[in-house]
Amino acid sequence: MTNLLDQTTPAWARRLNSELDAADQRATAVVHGLTPQQLNWKRSPAEWSVGQCLEHLAIANEVYLGAMSGSMEGQRHAVVAEITPGWFGRLFIRLVIEPSPKMRRWRAPQKIKPGSEVPPSVLNRFHASNRAIREFMQRARHHDINRIRFKNPFIGIVRFTVGTGLEILSRHERRHLLQAERIRDSLD
Repeated sequence: MTNLLDQTTPAWARRLNSELDAADQRATAVVHGLTPQQLNWKRSPAEWSVGQCLEHLAIANEVYLGAMSGSMEGQRHAVVAEITPGWFGRLFIRLVIEPSPKMRRWRAPQKIKPGSEVPPSVLNRFHASNRAIREFMQRARHHDINRIRFKNPFIGIVRFTVGTGLEILSRHERRHLLQAERIRDSLD
């Protein structure tokens, strides 16, 4: 996203772009050299495969972006330097999204569960979803993303700010890429 990285780019956009770059590199590394069978291998029937982790992330990114996409229409331009989630957004990120060894396992909502068999093209889908996030950030950087809200696509009564939504996407990727890396390590 080189065109996003100029002097007028808010710090949050530069930081998230860097996190997306790192996620793209990690995803590429985790699937590198895997056969389709290894991509779909699970340590146990209750766990996901490397491919399922990536598909889950791609689907979640698509669903969240769909919910956020119309939120900036008609909004005045205003720039913020950093994302500041509200108390509920911070709590949600800490309890549900952020990777932690003490973290309680949450079941993925049905609409973002991966298929039972994932094609090798899942890496392309993941990268495409990250490109879509970058394109959204390109538009969002001109708005006060700490004020503009969107309806959570899974719990209709919950509204997050666009900034919180972007933080959720980035941290969610970190969580499941760590999971995919652990699964990959079990293959060796």
